[in-house]
Amino acid sequence: MAAPGITIVAVTKTATVQQTSELYSAGCRVFGENRVRELLSKYEALPKDIEWHMIGHLQTNKVKHIAPFIHLIQSADSPKLLDEINRQATRFGRIINCLLQISIAEEETKSGMDPADAEHLVISGEIQKWKNISVRGLMGMATNTPDREKVREEFRTLHQLYLKLQKSNFTDPSFKILSMGMTQDWKIAADEGSTMVRIGSAIFAGD
Repeated sequence: MAAPGITIVAVTKTATVQQTSELYSAGCRVFGENRVRELLSKYEALPKDIEWHMIGHLQTNKVKHIAPFIHLIQSADSPKLLDEINRQATRFGRIINCLLQISIAEEETKSGMDPADAEHLVISGEIQKWKNISVRGLMGMATNTPDREKVREEFRTLHQLYLKLQKSNFTDPSFKILSMGMTQDWKIAADEGSTMVRIGSAIFAGD
């Protein structure tokens, strides 16, 4: 489905354990969940070589439940949340991979850091205080609109920030993930530099 070099995260928000298992049997190993409760139930029921991504809004009091096994938290959207992820990662003796979720949409329901705040966090070096977190890149969700040019511009803005942070004084070579694009807009995201797309309904509903 996605272009070569782009990782597909199969979003299991609307999928049952059985449907997820069938996709696993077909060879998929990267899955994303929006809610901690569903993530935990599927983690317990499915093989342990799955790379689980937390892609929905994450409350600080829920971090402890996923910290022992989560592969990537894509929705790290505040210093407060990063503090707690780092605390729980230290507790479990892990380095937890995270993406900084950036606000690029004109929708209050979508979380994310202000781009300027994220830029300061990285370029100032403050981000390096979280010793048990590896910030692997950025994530963003475009406005849910039929205006494809608006979506394209939002993705382009995020890509520009991603490139700027890659070239900053923050020199972590693992900073190489740009997660943007879902079922309805992944093709635009791919055109604008996405390295990871989150696909749910197109996989499980056949859209």
